[in-house]
Amino acid sequence: MITIGVIFIPSDDAEASRATKSSLSGKIRLGEHSDAETTDNDTRPNGNAYPVPLAFRTPKPPSADEIARDTQESGNLDLNGSLDLNESALTQVTASTTTEPEEEQETSEEFTVRSGDTLAALFKRAGLTARDVYEITQLPKAKKNLLKILPGEEIIIVKNDAGQLKRVVYHLDPISTLKICKDDKGYSEEIIKKTVENRTQFASATISSNFWNAGVGAGLTPNQIMQLATIFGWDIDFALDLRQGDNFAILFEEEYADGEFLRNGNILAAEFYNQGDRYTAVRYKDGNYYSAEGRSMRKAFLRSPVDFKYVSSSFNPRRLHPVTGQVRAHRGVDYVAAVGTPIKAAGKGRVIKSSYNQYNGNYVFIKHNETYTTKYLHLKRRKVKQGQTVKQGQIIGTLGSTGRVTGAHLHYEFIVNGVHRNPRTVKLPQSLPIARKEKSNFLALSKQLMAKLEQNKQVQLASQ
Repeated sequence: MITIGVIFIPSDDAEASRATKSSLSGKIRLGEHSDAETTDNDTRPNGNAYPVPLAFRTPKPPSADEIARDTQESGNLDLNGSLDLNESALTQVTASTTTEPEEEQETSEEFTVRSGDTLAALFKRAGLTARDVYEITQLPKAKKNLLKILPGEEIIIVKNDAGQLKRVVYHLDPISTLKICKDDKGYSEEIIKKTVENRTQFASATISSNFWNAGVGAGLTPNQIMQLATIFGWDIDFALDLRQGDNFAILFEEEYADGEFLRNGNILAAEFYNQGDRYTAVRYKDGNYYSAEGRSMRKAFLRSPVDFKYVSSSFNPRRLHPVTGQVRAHRGVDYVAAVGTPIKAAGKGRVIKSSYNQYNGNYVFIKHNETYTTKYLHLKRRKVKQGQTVKQGQIIGTLGSTGRVTGAHLHYEFIVNGVHRNPRTVKLPQSLPIARKEKSNFLALSKQLMAKLEQNKQVQLASQ
């Protein structure tokens, strides 16, 4: 009987197996449910209930025993075999939910100012608003500089992901940059300046064909060549006095901004050999040039008042006049240059004549003092009036061909105590030397620079 009973009465495991198969088969029995699987939400009005699918059940938090068991199985128990459940749960939740905030992305775009552009037009092209323009132009530095933008200049606009303005960068010059920033507090502006460093460079050349080519061959810029000619222009006529074999050497500054070449600076010291005569020049802190001994390079008069191509007629007391064919003294020098070339006052003085006649054309006479007077004839246009005071080098007119002439030129006369003298050979009066109180400082500087100039010459000679 016992054996028969064991065979025909199903065990608990068998019942559980049948229940599992029933639930997996998808069959639903009305009125039959387990208390462990039913909640208030499962109850229907007629008393029948459906088992709630897993996806729609409200999740239940794991019990302390389950957490401890899972932790033990993963090998995370402490050495004593115990665990602070609250701390562990908090750590796990924090680790799973805490993420670093994403960094705000920015985009930068460079805009070139077009002809006719205003700041408003450029900002509109950049996708910014009129409000942005207004608020930026309320900043003092921005108002001073951005309202004067010129075609060809560049402005950098930086925006965030939302297209909102973050920064404006505008290069004022190679050294200074205007930077405007916007944050939660509003706008701010600053001018950032690069660090400028001066370096001393050396150059020298021997003239073989002409001064200009020699300067270019030495690596000088056109501006440096003209500056050198201006420094020695009171002693050397660069159109007529230079000879093959003449040579020069200079020390000059180069400016670097944050290590990058910026531009050429001033000539610090120079030496020029012309037809065997040595001329020197040293720049002092007042911006003027003096000889190595302290004599001013700037004389009371310019050797020639115009940048000319050549001399068409020199000073000659017994010259045949080119128009009349008669012997008539040529009491000045004729300098040929392009029509419209500026004519400069040879020295400081007062205009005693500024007029026109059929022989002189447009002409200007300047009285410098009781001893010296200069005259300028055949001008295309006069730029000064009678009675006006002029400075040395001031433009008094332009070269032309008015009056009785055969071609465009400037006729220049130099008169000393009422007697006409050859402007190219007359001894010009010297300017005052450097002030006595500055002389000792100047001589120390001059000695240092001329020694450095000579040292560089010797190094270059040895390398050749």
